[in-house]
Amino acid sequence: MRVVWDNGWRWIFILEGIATVVIAVGAYWLIQNYPDTAKFVSEKERRFIRARLASDSDATHNEKFSWSNVMDAIKDPKCWLYGLGFHTMSLPLYTFSLFIPTIIKNLGYTAAVAQLLTIPPYAVAFVTTLTVAIYSERTGRRAFFIMGSSAVAAIGYIILLANSDPVGKPGVSYLGTFFAAAGIYPATALVLSWPAINVSGQTKRAVGNAMQITIGNLGAVLGTQLYRANDGPRYIVGHSFALGYLLANIIVCGILYFVLKGENKRREAIAPEVQAIGDLEDWPGDKDPRWRFQY
Repeated sequence: MRVVWDNGWRWIFILEGIATVVIAVGAYWLIQNYPDTAKFVSEKERRFIRARLASDSDATHNEKFSWSNVMDAIKDPKCWLYGLGFHTMSLPLYTFSLFIPTIIKNLGYTAAVAQLLTIPPYAVAFVTTLTVAIYSERTGRRAFFIMGSSAVAAIGYIILLANSDPVGKPGVSYLGTFFAAAGIYPATALVLSWPAINVSGQTKRAVGNAMQITIGNLGAVLGTQLYRANDGPRYIVGHSFALGYLLANIIVCGILYFVLKGENKRREAIAPEVQAIGDLEDWPGDKDPRWRFQY
């Protein structure tokens, strides 16, 4: 690995990047857009897939690309709010792994043990992510679970900021990482899945998801510049920004909650003229008065 470059770690990015590109090229030809175009499934399997998709979303509607549908996403304030929701989570999400090694190093363990100590916070995050996702799906609610998870993560950063001597009291900071991880990961998972269930129309959803990722990753770009080596071990600037972003996430999700709930109430006053969404040839997407948003 060091034959070409002195820093062998660069090969990690090269090899993983090459694998991603190769898989992406293959996926373009192998992944089918709709059940009707998938030649590798039987007619019985196709009917089953269509039934599952129809009961869960509008994914069975074969929609042709249209620039007007692209503009629908760009003009929809909710799509921008979904982007801001991920933006406010991406900064703490991507920077969490930057400072946790420093905290564990201050505990005074050997390198091998320090590596093992990174596992518990992520293990807690694994449990909380699954638990929150299950209950969110069962209740059909998103905002309160995201806001609650962000609040838990905020507690973690408050603990990190309150510890004035992270070298002398590394255990306090280590405790803060548990709260941070327990809240960041479930909140991020729900934020990313929110537009997938609320934005309807194949093109509009695709554009909405792209907007969310683009706007969201700007937070990650900012975050990586905030955790500098000379700011450690307290990382006051980075932790303060992360805490502020988490509080901003609560505000953004609160706005989305009231917007989506209000839109549902407005639509409930409109008598539906057609009972089955699947019967429409030209599906209007989430503009249809029968469409309900999960808030």
